[in-house]
Amino acid sequence: MRTGMGLVSQQFCLAVRTHSPFLPISLLPPTPTINSTTTSTNFNSFYYSYNTHLHQNNCSISMASSLDDDIGREYKKRVWIWTQNKHVMTSAVERGWNTFIFPSHLHHLAHHWSSIAVIRPLFVDEGEIMDGENKRVATIFDVSTPEELERLRPEDVQAENVVVNLRDWQVIPAENIIAAFHNSQKTVFSISSNISEAQIFLEALEHGLDGIVLKVEDVEPVLKLKEYFDRRMEESNLLSLTKATVTRVEVAGMGDRVCVDLCSLMRPGEGLLVGSFARGLFLIHSECLESSYIASRPFRVNAGPVHAYVAVPGGKTCYLSELKSGKEVIVVDQQGKQRIAIVGRVKIETRPLILVDAKIDSNDQTFSILLQNAETVALICPPKGNTVLKTADPVTSIKVGDEVLLRVQGGARHTGIEIQEFIVEN
Repeated sequence: MRTGMGLVSQQFCLAVRTHSPFLPISLLPPTPTINSTTTSTNFNSFYYSYNTHLHQNNCSISMASSLDDDIGREYKKRVWIWTQNKHVMTSAVERGWNTFIFPSHLHHLAHHWSSIAVIRPLFVDEGEIMDGENKRVATIFDVSTPEELERLRPEDVQAENVVVNLRDWQVIPAENIIAAFHNSQKTVFSISSNISEAQIFLEALEHGLDGIVLKVEDVEPVLKLKEYFDRRMEESNLLSLTKATVTRVEVAGMGDRVCVDLCSLMRPGEGLLVGSFARGLFLIHSECLESSYIASRPFRVNAGPVHAYVAVPGGKTCYLSELKSGKEVIVVDQQGKQRIAIVGRVKIETRPLILVDAKIDSNDQTFSILLQNAETVALICPPKGNTVLKTADPVTSIKVGDEVLLRVQGGARHTGIEIQEFIVEN
C-alpha cells in the first residue's frame, strides 16, 4: 500500500489554523472548467498531518500523525465523496475533502458544482473511475465471495488507485486486502456508507486501508467522519505538560475512588490526566510497574475519587464517575505524547484517600488531586532534559518539594467543553 506523501495540486488557498486539526475551506468563486489539469492523479482529498505545507500555487496539506514506532503510526488517510446531494458536497468541501465521484451521465451536475466550489470531479464508467479528461484514475472491484477476493491481486490492477466494494463481510476481507497490498504501490480505498463501516476499513490490522470512498446522500456521515479524523489527529499533537512543585501532602479520610481498566496496555511513564479542578490535571501513572506485593496491571490506572476530572478526546474532560465500558480516554506519557484508549471496565470502591497540592512557578494558583493512599498509586515526574531519571513517585512516599507533571488549561467547563467565563474553584 502506498506510503509516500505526494503533493495535492489545488488551485486555491486555505485559511489554516496550525493549532487545530480543523482546516476551514470557504466556497470559492466560479471556475471556468471542470477539466483542470493536475501534475498527478493523486489529487485525493487531503492527507491528515501534523504539518501544513503551503506553496504559491499549490496547497499540499498532510494530515498525518507522526509518532515514534512504539507509540503510533503515521496516519495518512484519503477521502473521496460519492454523492448527488449538494449539502453533502458543501459540507465535505468545508472540511477539506474536494474529490467527488459522479455517475458518467451526470457531467452537468459536476459542472454545476464546479461553478460554486473548487472540486475535483471523477466519473464512474463500467467499473472504472475516470477524471474530466477521460483518463483512468481508479478501478472498482466488487467483492461478494471469497473467490472474488482471492482473484484481487496487485499485479493485475493497472490503475494507480483501487476501490473495493465489499458487499458482504467487512472486517476479514479488509484485513486480507491489507495483507495482499501492503508491499505494493497501489492506493486502496473501500466504499463506505456510514462511519461504522469507515472505521472498520480505516483500522483493520492496525494500519487500515489507504482511504475511504464515502457514498452517502446525507450530511451526518460527513460530519461524523470529520469528528473521527479529529480524534485521531489528537494523537499527533504533543500535549504541553508543566512542571509543578508539591506544596502539601495530607491524609484525607475515606472516599469512593475509581479504577479505570483500559483495553490497551500502558508502559512505564504513561497514565491518565486527572485532577480535582479542570484547570490543572495531574498525570497519574498506571499500575504497570512491578511490585513485591501485587502483580503488575499495565491496563489499569487507579485514577482518583468519583468527583475528579479526567481528560478525554476532543480537548474535553468528564468526571471519573461518568466513565464506563466503551468510552474513550487520553493516555499520555512524560513527553506529552498521547493516544486514545477505550475503557474496558470501571471499578468504584471505598478506600482511604490522600490529598496532594502543587503549584507552578509562574502561577500562584493551587492545583489539587485526591488519590487512594496506596503504594501502587503514583504521580508521574518530569523528565530532566532528555533523560528520564525516574518515572513516578508513589503517593505514599511523595513529599513537599517533589516535582510532578500537570496539564494546565482553562478551568471553566460546560459538559466537559472549555468555555470562557469567570470561575473560582477551591
